[in-house]
Formats: sequence, structure tokens, C-alpha cells
Amino acid sequence: MTEQAKSVAQQTEERLESLADTVREKFDKVTEATFRDRIKEGRFADQGDQARAETERKQD
Repeated sequence: MTEQAKSVAQQTEERLESLADTVREKFDKVTEATFRDRIKEGRFADQGDQARAETERKQD
């Protein structure tokens, strides 16, 4: 491989690594915020209790 081709390959690899790091960081921010919001809204509260309450209401 010529020196110019090696240089281009190295620059491309560095850019792709940088891009991958950026994507990972943004993905982590999005998923963390979503998960945290769901917890705050009580979506992961004991869902069994919620289902039981709905069943009891239907029976009444």
C-alpha cells in the first residue's frame, strides 16, 4: 500500500472511531433519560397490583 493510501485509511479509521464514540454517548443519554422518566412516572411500579385493581373494578 502506498503511503498516501495508508494515511487515508488511518484518517478514515480515526473518524469512524470518533463517530462510534459520539453515537454511543448520544444513545446512552437517550436511553438513560427514557428509563429514568419511566421510573419517575411509576411505570415500573408493581404492575401486578395495577392489574389486580383493574380486575377488581371489572368484577364490581
